[in-house]
Formats: sequence, structure tokens, C-alpha cells
Amino acid sequence: MPIVNRIAAMHGEITAWRRDIHAHPELLYDVQRTAATVADKLKRFGCDEVVTGIGRTGVVGVIRGGKGGEGGRVIGLRADMDALPIQEAGDVPYKSTVPGKMHACGHDGHTAMLLGAAQYLAETRNFAGTAIVIFQPAEEGGGGGRAMVQDGMMDRFRIEEVYGMHNYPGLPVGQFALRPGPLMAAADRITIEIEGRGGHAARPHVAIDTVLVGAQIINQIQSIVARNVDPLNAAVISICVFQAGSTDNVIPQTALLRGTARSLTPEVRDLLEQRLHEVVTGTARLYGATAKLTYRRDYPITRNHEQQAAFAASVAAQVVGRERVDDDVAPVMGAEDFSFMLEARPGAFIFVGNGDSAGLHHPAYDFNDEAIPIGASYWVKLVETALPG
Repeated sequence: MPIVNRIAAMHGEITAWRRDIHAHPELLYDVQRTAATVADKLKRFGCDEVVTGIGRTGVVGVIRGGKGGEGGRVIGLRADMDALPIQEAGDVPYKSTVPGKMHACGHDGHTAMLLGAAQYLAETRNFAGTAIVIFQPAEEGGGGGRAMVQDGMMDRFRIEEVYGMHNYPGLPVGQFALRPGPLMAAADRITIEIEGRGGHAARPHVAIDTVLVGAQIINQIQSIVARNVDPLNAAVISICVFQAGSTDNVIPQTALLRGTARSLTPEVRDLLEQRLHEVVTGTARLYGATAKLTYRRDYPITRNHEQQAAFAASVAAQVVGRERVDDDVAPVMGAEDFSFMLEARPGAFIFVGNGDSAGLHHPAYDFNDEAIPIGASYWVKLVETALPG
């Protein structure tokens, strides 16, 4: 594979950066150590500008090409920095030093790969135009991508196109995958508050059992995807929290359900929201209870722009060969707040193989360091190809 030679030579150094970040995970916007490390490195690399505090704790580096950087095209490259509230199960020398927190999604690898590319681009500047390297907080449910866009990042740095990358367990190292159009799902948050009538467990006939009502609501919700969504469309509704009661002989007055709804088209998204309201209130009414659904639209669909997706696939093929790039991969129902950046500017999101690792968000997951030169070379080739001299 034609990995950039300088990137290959930096493999050990970039790996060390990745493992240091892995050992010191931080959550959501509270990424002060990681952001400071990133900003310090970008300054040492010689970036023309390094700006902190974008989207609260995001970092942006500006690298102008040596072939007429001023006034040329501007493209953005984005990596995420935050970890997850999971206790790490692995036993590696760089294991998380923070109880209950770990990099279980590979953001440590994403940050390290983009740092490696930034160092190379700042050294060589073999392009015309400007590369903007974006290090984002709070991808894991905090909407850091939205916060950076709302902070005016796109206009402030004159970004015309934006690209993102994520590792993909199960895809062999040395392979890429993407598709034009919907690549990842919209992710919406569901909260259901049930009010019944509390009472003694031995006298259920004079109570309104919120545990029973909650169970029936969960069962009925499954009919939405099974019987209301076109079988040729994709949708997921998962209730992941059921809170009710505190002892074994009291029927609880209230219950709380929480979960997520996923969809790949605006029409299905609208349908899920409508039917959830109908099913939740209707089912509760059958049992004499009341239920309030709060449906919060969170991350939108991660939708690749057709021209930029084709360009990203061609760049990936430069790195690993055309036969190792799947440019029509099936969409996945996971979500990404890079979607906010793709709503603001044309661009594309691509998966890079992480090999036979544990899955994302699993306590035994670890980013595969063998993917580092592949991902970093992709970033370099993308800039040099998009902004030729």
C-alpha cells in the first residue's frame, strides 16, 4: 500500500501520542488535557494559527499551503477527542488511568491520526489553499459538532468542504468504506413519564400499576417499526432505561422509560415521532394511567454529499488500492454529530478498518495502531489532491 513515507516513519511517534491520550480519557466538553495537548502540538508543528475554545473546548489549526495558501480553497478535516463513561476491561500498558472512563470508540486514534497529518502538512506544505484541522469535543452525546458550527467555525475559517473519518471494527485494517447519501442514522432521545396510582402490592385492584403500564408501552412500541415503517426502510426504537419503584411490596406511583429512535430518512423520522406519541398516550389510557412522551431530535442523519463522497473514495484508493475501498457500504444505525458539519458544508464521512477488534463502546475495545499510517496518509492525500499546486 502506498503509505506516505514520512507518515510511515512517524508511526511510532503517533502511536505514542494515541496511547497517552488513551491513558487519560476525558468526557464530553471536559477535555481540557486532551485539547491542551492538541493545541501544544499544533503550535510546535508550526501551524499558522491555533485557536482554542471553539465550541467550548474545541481546537482548530490553520495550515496554509506553500503553493499559494492565501486566497485559495479551504477544506476542513475533523477528529473527535472525547471518551466514554465505561470501565476499561483490557489490560494494556496504556490502560485508562481514570476509573469509569475509557476511549471505547477510538477517538484517541482519530485525534492522533489527524495530529500526524497536521505535522506532515505543516512541514511540507505541498498544496495550494488552506487546510483546517478540527479537533472536536463532546461527540458522544454532547453535540460538540453542533456547538462548533454554532460558534461560527465554518464562516470564521472560510471552510468550503469538510471531511471526517471513523474507525470501523470488523473492517480489515487497510480498507475503507463509505457511501453517498445517508451513511449513519439520525439519533433522537425518548423520555416517557408514566403516572399511575401507587398502592400495596397485595391490593393491585385499587392501584394503577405503572410497572405493568411501562411493560405494555415497551411491547407496543415494537409494533411501530414492525407494522408502521415500510419494510424497505430502516428504523430502530430501543427502550434502554426502565425506572420504577424501590421496594418489593409497593406498586409505584410513577415510572420512567428512556431510549432512542433511529432513522435514515426525514419521512421515517417524522413517522416514528408521530406514532410514538400515539402509542404511548393510547396504551397508558387503556390501563387508566397517563404518560407524557418527550421526543428530542438530537443528531441528524449523517448524509454524505455525492461529489465529495466520490472524491473521498478516490483518495482512499490512492492509499490502499481501489479494490480495498467499498464506496457503497450499507448504512449503519449508529449516529455521528459530524452530521451537523455536513449540514453546514458539503463533505464526506469515511470508515477506516480497525480489524478484528471488540466493537465500539465495548469495555474491551481498543483502537488498532496498525491503522494509524493508513488514516493519516488518507488525510495527507486528501489535502494534497483537493488543493493541488
